[in-house]
Amino acid sequence: MFDTFKNRLEIEGKLTTVTALRIGAARSTEPIGSDLPVVKDVLGQPLIPGSSFKGALRSRLESFLRGILGSNPRLVANPAVNEEWCITAERMKKLKAEYTNDAQLTEAILKKTDLISHLFGSPWVASKFQVRDLTVLPDNWFGQYQERDGVAIDRDTETAADGKLYDFQVVPGGTPFLFKAVVENAEDWELGLLMVGLHQFETEQIPLGGGRSRGLGVVKLEIEKMNWFDARKEGELTKTDPQKLIGYLKQLVGDQTPAFDDGKELKDDWVKALIDRLEQKVSTTAEVESKQNL
Repeated sequence: MFDTFKNRLEIEGKLTTVTALRIGAARSTEPIGSDLPVVKDVLGQPLIPGSSFKGALRSRLESFLRGILGSNPRLVANPAVNEEWCITAERMKKLKAEYTNDAQLTEAILKKTDLISHLFGSPWVASKFQVRDLTVLPDNWFGQYQERDGVAIDRDTETAADGKLYDFQVVPGGTPFLFKAVVENAEDWELGLLMVGLHQFETEQIPLGGGRSRGLGVVKLEIEKMNWFDARKEGELTKTDPQKLIGYLKQLVGDQTPAFDDGKELKDDWVKALIDRLEQKVSTTAEVESKQNL
């Protein structure tokens, strides 16, 4: 799947906290300071792990696909439970025993891999989508962490439980973070899946971090650039155009900025490819269920 370079999408933008954000670090043991600090970089500035962003995005897209395709692990797996993977550990052992040729094994794995894992990866498939840790924009950060109080409630007395008062740290609303992500060797429908997920962040639909029931974690993504390079041949998307790729490499090692296309102009085409793919899956699933009920 990654043996041949086919395409690359570079996404840059800004993620701004709409409400206070709490992505917690380990409980503090310091005598002075917050009981529950937030994740910080080596300079003590707030940080949003790329894994937190990617995990929230994956979870939302999985919920969408379950609503469309149902809970069949072959189509929408649950990465948190081995028995609900599209390929369980036991099944993977059987595939490796059945296919001794690496290319044939890869092809068999991809055929059995659920839609989300094609883009986000799994224990047996590398991710095509990478998100950098989101660092705060330095011109807008002056160390303004907020401290908030919390308390555990005794359900019997409906009052504060003894010894359960604590404080926790949050990053205030209005704090901007740099967002950078890269996708390589993605199919058009996979890019469509990503566009749907990013749109959820653009419209403040996916919260991040803890304390969501308190109203924390609302964020807004603004995509500023989507640089797209496609080395595939026109009309033959399974093959690459050598001259395109040579030109791209010349620009990379020279003083020129590579000639990218504007990915924003292709969003509708990618989303259409996703819709076509999902409609095909829905139709196939309906046919299988109909035969089973006969």
